[in-house]
Amino acid sequence: MTIAENVRRVPTGILGFPVAPMDRDGKLATEAFAHNVKFLVEEGLSAIFVACGSGEFHAMSLAEYRELVETAVAVAGGKVPVYTGVGGNIRHALEQAGLSEEVGADGCLLLPPYLIEPEQAGLYEYIRTVAASTQLNAILYQRDNAVLTLATLTKLLDLPQIVGVKDGLGNMELNIELTQTIGDRLAWLNGMPMAEVTMPAYVPLGFTAYSSAISNYIPHISRMFYDALLTGKKELLNDLYRHTILPISRIRRQRKGYAVSLIKAGMEIVGLPVGTTVRPPLIPVEPEHYRELERILEETFRRFPKPERAGSGGSGAGGAR
Repeated sequence: MTIAENVRRVPTGILGFPVAPMDRDGKLATEAFAHNVKFLVEEGLSAIFVACGSGEFHAMSLAEYRELVETAVAVAGGKVPVYTGVGGNIRHALEQAGLSEEVGADGCLLLPPYLIEPEQAGLYEYIRTVAASTQLNAILYQRDNAVLTLATLTKLLDLPQIVGVKDGLGNMELNIELTQTIGDRLAWLNGMPMAEVTMPAYVPLGFTAYSSAISNYIPHISRMFYDALLTGKKELLNDLYRHTILPISRIRRQRKGYAVSLIKAGMEIVGLPVGTTVRPPLIPVEPEHYRELERILEETFRRFPKPERAGSGGSGAGGAR
């Protein structure tokens, strides 16, 4: 399939954001990363987003970044699209975008520029420059210092590379203005923290995808949740919120950086070999919060057992230890 035939496909459904496993010395553990990607693909995630927030984009050298992208593309093997995190200072963003295209990624998620609080004109030029530098799909990430107005986003629609917007801001007034004005020219992705918590508010606006941090260790809950949401299974949805989603969300809010380290803790608890090491300035999960997550996952697997999936190949995460 040529780039022209494939480049404008946009993933929908549940999106996987693998972590960057590291050994105790902080060195990237590529084999464990490959296992993480394989697990997400086998569990039915609709796309893999590499070296983004969950993948400690902020802490990767360019050589490590290449290693992650090459590994993900090889492991995914065309079964699902692979997107890469691209951002920071503009020279790095252009390098990352070019490298992603070179090694066969399907698209990129444009992360905020480094440090600067830009004007809309500056954001437009930053995004236009990076997105136009390759033929990759580009999904824009609304968050922090990179929040586009309707006027700026509309101006960017001249670029065919721009295919979607991921919202990590939670400004529903702005979301309504964007989605109801632009419509299906773009795909709309929910990228809020613990996106399962907010997805019921996003679906009516036309959001057809969301990033699921918990899919790294309990993907069957992500699938169960999304199916219950879309098919109106209110009792199941309430049970999932009460016993799993909201309790995990409460732990996640306890410390800055748990957006990453709590995922690694959950993966270790269910037996996935990624370790719990994170790079500074992130901090590991504190013992009391780790034990609390263990209890939640034990209760989760008791109440909502993981169904057998055909062709899963024994992914190694059958339940909390």
